This record gives sequence, structure tokens and C-alpha cells, in this order.
Amino acid sequence: MAVIIDGKALAKKMQSAIAAEVAQLQAKYGRPPGLAVLMVGDNPASAAYVKNKETACLRAGITSFGKHFPASVTQSELEQVIDQLNADDRVDGILIQLPLPENLDAIALLNRLAPEKDADGLHPNNLGKLVRGEDGLRSCTPAGVMELLAEAKIDIAGKNAVVIGRSILVGKPVALMLLEKNATVTIVHSRTKNLAEITSKADILIAAIGRPEMITADMVKPDAVVIDVGINRVTDDAGKSRLVGDVDYAGVSAVASHITPVPGGVGPMTVTMLLHNTVCSYRRKFIQ
Repeated sequence: MAVIIDGKALAKKMQSAIAAEVAQLQAKYGRPPGLAVLMVGDNPASAAYVKNKETACLRAGITSFGKHFPASVTQSELEQVIDQLNADDRVDGILIQLPLPENLDAIALLNRLAPEKDADGLHPNNLGKLVRGEDGLRSCTPAGVMELLAEAKIDIAGKNAVVIGRSILVGKPVALMLLEKNATVTIVHSRTKNLAEITSKADILIAAIGRPEMITADMVKPDAVVIDVGINRVTDDAGKSRLVGDVDYAGVSAVASHITPVPGGVGPMTVTMLLHNTVCSYRRKFIQ
């Protein structure tokens, strides 16, 4: 059976270290780091994510400047709020909780963030720095994936890595991060032919497609490292719901060398890297 890469345990360890650093920085510079999470509407999943982020902020000693807007909020109203947060010296990180209602232009709002306060690393400036291999704020979920691989002491250099999914949130940035660590990277997606043939050659397989348990054991190379980014809610015939990933955990864990669970794998690391980015932005204000 595969070794479980425990994201919950790693997140707890990293968040404890972040909290200790925040206490030292606050004593030295006179204020705590600040994070503003902007949420629009009443999406239950988004509300749960935002609550988790605000709770993690509290534990780490980071001040939360969260704002919750009704679905009727306009683009211009959100732009004004972002401008105010960009100018607020107490705020070091800003995150726009996605997805947004269809009447809002998410890309325009992300682009309006001050790059140095872009806590989720999605501003073009930060993505550009990732492409160039320069220091900058990195997308939280992909950065969390890389921390999980490091914690499991997975040697990435020279390995064949396959990323399933090409989103700007996960697929593309994690592919670049793997490439930065000298992996040979292939991205597959909904138009890819012979998908199983490609995935079964991966030493490291990253699943980020949003399809419940799509990746089965016959699609995985024996002793591969499997990172499951997906989180999907499924309901059985009795009406009982549960969370599953993009990977058939029971089947794949029998052939993989390492695997992340869902829940308790990548999810806790996404929140942790959000805190990490906020503290990095804070630190850069005082330490040039």
C-alpha cells in the first residue's frame, strides 16, 4: 500500500512555525500581518473555505480583514474596495475567493490587485515571475503540492511528471514549478488522446481536473507518486454525501508508492501557503 502524504499534519507543523514567526515580527515591527479575503455571494463551498482561512489567520496571529458581499455587488464597487485595500498599510495580502458570479469579471479584478499583495499568486506579474524562475508570490495550491513532495522527500529532478488539468489556478503553475525542479513535464487535458497511455508513464502524477475518481489504478505506473488536487462532493443512492478526489483512492493506493488523501491532503496546504504568502509580503515591507 502507498505511503500516505499527510497534508493535515504538514499544515499543522508549518502553521505553528508561521505563528511563531508572526509573534517575533509583530514584536519587532509593531503590528501583525493582515490578510483580506473577499467573498461574493452565498456559495456554501466558498463560505466553508473562507471560514477555514479566517480561522487559520486567527491561529497564526494574522489580522483578518475579510469582506463578504452580496451577489448583487457590482464590478465597480469591488474595484473600489480593492483600491482601498491596496492603499491600506495594515493589509499585506488580498485574496479574491473564486469562483465569482458570472456577471463579474474575475480576471479584471485579479489584475487590479497590487502584485505585492496578491496572496494567491495569480496576478500576471507574479505568474510572469514564475515563468522566468524569479522570486515572487506563488499560487497557493501548486506551492502546497510542492511542499508535500518535499516533505515526502520525493526526488523530482529527472522524473517524468504528468499534470492532469491545465487551469491557471493549478495545472499550469504546478507544471512550471515541477519544471523549475528539473522534472520532465507533460500536461494532459480534456482534448488529450490516449490519456491512460500517458499517465501510466508518470513517475509523479498530479490530478487536478475536478472529476470524481476519474484516475483509476490501470492509469497509474507502479510505484508512482500521486498527488490528488481534486475535491468533489458525491452522493450515494441513500442520499449520503462524501468528499472524494479526482483519484480512485482505494484502487490507486494499491499500486502507487505515495499518495495524498482527500480530504486531508492538498486542501490544508492551500490555506497554509496563503498564510505563508501573506507573511512574505509583510516581511518584504520591512526587510528590503
